[in-house]
Amino acid sequence: MSDKKPRTNSLRSLIKANMRNYSMVIMLAVIMIIFAILTNGVNLNSRNITNIFMQNCHILLLATTMILLIITTNIDLSCPATCAFIGAVSAMLYNTGIGMVPTVVISILFSMAIYAVEGYLVAYLKMPAFIVTLGFLLLFRGLVYIITNVTPIALVDDNFKKIASGMVDIPALTVNRVHYTALAVGAVLFAIFVVVDILSRRKKISYGFEVIPPFAFAGKLVVVGALIGAISWKFATYRGIPIAVVVLGCTVAVFTFITRNTVMGRYIYAVGGNARSAKLSGINSELVVFIVFLMMGAVAGLAGVMFTGYMNSALPQAGNMFDMDSIAACYIGGASATGGIGSVVGAIIGGLVMAGINNGMSLMNIAAQWQYVVKACILLLAVFYDIYTRRKSGLG
Repeated sequence: MSDKKPRTNSLRSLIKANMRNYSMVIMLAVIMIIFAILTNGVNLNSRNITNIFMQNCHILLLATTMILLIITTNIDLSCPATCAFIGAVSAMLYNTGIGMVPTVVISILFSMAIYAVEGYLVAYLKMPAFIVTLGFLLLFRGLVYIITNVTPIALVDDNFKKIASGMVDIPALTVNRVHYTALAVGAVLFAIFVVVDILSRRKKISYGFEVIPPFAFAGKLVVVGALIGAISWKFATYRGIPIAVVVLGCTVAVFTFITRNTVMGRYIYAVGGNARSAKLSGINSELVVFIVFLMMGAVAGLAGVMFTGYMNSALPQAGNMFDMDSIAACYIGGASATGGIGSVVGAIIGGLVMAGINNGMSLMNIAAQWQYVVKACILLLAVFYDIYTRRKSGLG
């Protein structure tokens, strides 16, 4: 048994070290409260909360891997056209009668093949990611217009849309219109979170690493539990857990695990922090960037399929602003403009901030042009805050 004593951070140092993450969570809470006041609580009702997740699932999905590209100091502008193209391809495949699962698998593999080319050009030929992805944006926007003849592709039945609009629910657990399946899943997720967090804390203590004070740790569990419980209750009192949320949750879990618990995750941050030093340390930085592009391709393909299911047809103009919204989510969620900093969970929080603002302004019937102005101001403030805090801490 280790004789190392745990070192605990003071609450003040804890908040200071994680100010960016906490500030985004606080911002999200404040935004939802403000719009609750302005809309008489409409934005917090069960139907609206469910719709926020379903309507923004594709953006949140893209943010999970866009953050990895930004950490490695790269970017992806091609995802709008790629999503539209893959969406059209998936609709065509599904209409042939091959089934839902083969359609999704083939669509994702096709998207990964596209991003493999992009990744090769960026990682191995050292072409700027901005230029490469911009070129692919124009290429596939043109191709999607060609293969669709600028006409929406209707789906042969309504089964395709279940992937984005369907619900996970056990009828036997539905009583008085309350879908207790959602509450049960929420309880299981919270139990898993508690166990993982406790084991992580014990592991840090065993190695003598600094940990947060016990009261702060308990407070963290209470806050997370309350949040999971609130969202589960909203789902339970509407129609159950959206399949889109299940897909998003699994994606977030996978990439959070990769970034926090794998060698690949450490390599991604190392390459983003200092690519030259990473190379000298024996890290194959070209392969790391290439793999990150493949990850982006897989998620872009999934997002294209999800959006097609949500719209119940493949639209030639689909994907508009997907890149800007997902990039904004990453920066608002704590990504650094200089690379090397960011998290998948932070990107999701940033995406929810944008989604909450969009939803609140739409409920208030605010004109679209003013919505663009507000989102632009928030993005600029997020980048300014990043640069300001880095300079203040001597990192920039």
